[in-house]
Amino acid sequence: MTGTPGTGSASDATLAAILAELDENKAEDIVQIDLRGKSSIGDYMVVCSGRSTRQVSALAEKVVEKLKSDHGILSKVEGKETGDWVLIDTGDVIVHIFRPEVREFYQLEKMWLPAGTALTN
Repeated sequence: MTGTPGTGSASDATLAAILAELDENKAEDIVQIDLRGKSSIGDYMVVCSGRSTRQVSALAEKVVEKLKSDHGILSKVEGKETGDWVLIDTGDVIVHIFRPEVREFYQLEKMWLPAGTALTN
């Protein structure tokens, strides 16, 4: 992998801001996936969990607000009303925030992580 979050490109800066905001607001099981060279949908994907529908929606709101206010990034958001699975698309970074049961059902990370990579829960 080339580069680390916060050391160069706009997508690295966006990723670093998202990870910091999720961590600060107590998101659980945060997984970062490097999509560069694997997909044209973005440079990174972030998958994490919130403990309840309320926390999932609140995490999404905080991330979107922080990106807009501090970085001038307008994000597309889907699913915030139900709070089971919220998708945030910044253009460079795709963020999925799940309730744990929904995350377990879809197992989205497994599609993108290299074969043989173990998920740590």
